[in-house]
Amino acid sequence: MKVDSIIINARQIATMSGAGKGKRCAEMNDAGILENAGIAIRDGVIVELAPSAEIEAKYSWDEAIDAMGGILSPGFVDSHSHPVFVFTREDEFAMRLAGKSYVDIALAGGGIRSSIASVRAASVDELVELSIPRIRRMIELGTTTLEAKSGYGLDTQSELKQLEAIKRLNEILPIDIVATFMGAHEFPVEYKIDHDTYIKILTEEMIPAVLEQGIAEFCDIFTEAHVYSIEESRIVLRKAKEAGLKLKMHADEIEAIGGAELAAEMGCISADHLGACSDDGIRMLKEAGVVPVLLPATLFSLRSKQYARARDMIEMGLPVAIATDYNPGSCNCDSMALTMSLACLQMGMSPTESLCAATINAACALDRQDRIGSLEAGKQADIIIWDIPGLNFIPYHLGSSHIHRVFKNGKNIYNSNRYGIK
Repeated sequence: MKVDSIIINARQIATMSGAGKGKRCAEMNDAGILENAGIAIRDGVIVELAPSAEIEAKYSWDEAIDAMGGILSPGFVDSHSHPVFVFTREDEFAMRLAGKSYVDIALAGGGIRSSIASVRAASVDELVELSIPRIRRMIELGTTTLEAKSGYGLDTQSELKQLEAIKRLNEILPIDIVATFMGAHEFPVEYKIDHDTYIKILTEEMIPAVLEQGIAEFCDIFTEAHVYSIEESRIVLRKAKEAGLKLKMHADEIEAIGGAELAAEMGCISADHLGACSDDGIRMLKEAGVVPVLLPATLFSLRSKQYARARDMIEMGLPVAIATDYNPGSCNCDSMALTMSLACLQMGMSPTESLCAATINAACALDRQDRIGSLEAGKQADIIIWDIPGLNFIPYHLGSSHIHRVFKNGKNIYNSNRYGIK
């Protein structure tokens, strides 16, 4: 049987198979390991996984890739990021080190609001040009599917501009980039006091315009005591859901104000952050089938003493996911491997649980578990080849990357050239 390519001589393949709608409880510690295995790929899709000798005997191919005893995993699915912006905000990092909190900085005009003017002034071409090298670094670090949010324009024209930039990035770069509309990221300074008017703009002008543009798949909102209240969030989310957008939420990051409970009520695909989520919130997320996306790098960057309750969520049976939250201010982290490390060190997850959370469960947070997140026949051939002694090494190692190759839809999109291979 003819295929396009085969990958052979992998010491181990961590398939993350058998998840359905996400791995839960003890399943998160089962990486679905195949020993001394290979993969056959045709038209960008996995045809079969089997021992390397069987793959070589069964198929003919145009290209054979020797994994040289490396370890294979699914490509990372980064289900929460903000990569389309103009300037980074490293001055705020220094302010936090000097004792200012995230909320202090935001209320003083920093934070999200400080990114607005530059994005409003930038063209789509400028936003694309600035974002390409950021996302290329993420690709080199193993990300093969990336969710990208708007939310630094906060007026209709600028939000549409950011979404157009995300569309172009998806066309230019060799990975899948999923667009999320987040006009409710903050209240712009001109509506700092007049929330009702801005919410009317969001619901009656922005969301219809976003729907007509046809780029965004999700709508997200920052539900927190200093930003959108529960009732304000309910109004925006209800309108977005009626318009046909899938829902996400920044929920209970700093205070437990009922964000997780609202995510359950509204039928969100995911509820993200959850650093202060309550017992009732965890229970309701499980009952409603909402994926919790935890962002430990953000809390680490904010010097938080409290992290999301990953262990409680796993033991309760939630399909916990993790993501970088890459953004210009509170978390300038582009590495899913480092995010895994922090998930282990700060939230008590095992190495295998953290890999599960960065792959198949993260795919569930984008409603793409039928296509990506695990290495199984019929799924996209999104694959990382690691030059490591074992899976535990991924979160154990801090710093440089041990990724040898990255494949998207069966195509080699990054090569470290560690072995002199062109």
